[in-house]
Amino acid sequence: MIDTILNHRTIRKYKNDPVDDHVINKILTAGIRASTTGNMQVYSIVVTTGQELKKKLWEAHFKQDMVLQAPVIMTFCADFNRFNKWCKLRKAVPGYDNFLSFFTAAIDALLTAQNCALAAESLGLGICYLGTTTYNAEIISELLNLPRNVVPVTTLVAGFPDESPELTDRLPLEAVVHHEKYTDYTKEDIDRHYFEKEALETTKALIKENKVETLARIFTEKRYTREDNELFSRKLLEIIKEKGFLT
Repeated sequence: MIDTILNHRTIRKYKNDPVDDHVINKILTAGIRASTTGNMQVYSIVVTTGQELKKKLWEAHFKQDMVLQAPVIMTFCADFNRFNKWCKLRKAVPGYDNFLSFFTAAIDALLTAQNCALAAESLGLGICYLGTTTYNAEIISELLNLPRNVVPVTTLVAGFPDESPELTDRLPLEAVVHHEKYTDYTKEDIDRHYFEKEALETTKALIKENKVETLARIFTEKRYTREDNELFSRKLLEIIKEKGFLT
């Protein structure tokens, strides 16, 4: 498992080969063994394999090709719908119409998703997380017929890889680990932690391609702009409220 984790690669190109149902079920079974708040399991997983629905999800996920290529799409949802209904049927009054409950369920869903990702990779499949799930949560919710108290929080595509990319760079351990208490970063710390990332030939090529001065400006001006962040923040908050988590 450690080797699987250390050799994780994001796969964006997939073969057409289908994934057997027993393999999918093994992945999902590993998923539901993830840690969960109070053993409530306040999440659901929607598995999509049909081409017609995949085409609609492809559009919702900004037309990323791996959504059509990968044979399996798993949408992980924060879900208090099932738990609330169980409570009411057992003469208990649920109090989960609030942001903390959404956040709790979202954490549960993400922990489950990572278990599924590791299981898929250990079985020879490739995976890719789709951050666009929260960008278009409302559209995805409609496509998947998600009821009140259910919000999509992340998506995994899975299938047999049709590429073998290099390992993606990571910041050094000392950049993200704080011992005992948080130690804020000095300018010298930032320069040291980001030195290798900024010195990569791939980074230099990205800077040239995007016609900017630094890698940081690619993030702030090209990939994750303030305007987009604010727009999608409003949209996500609206769907969280619409689904009954912000009364």
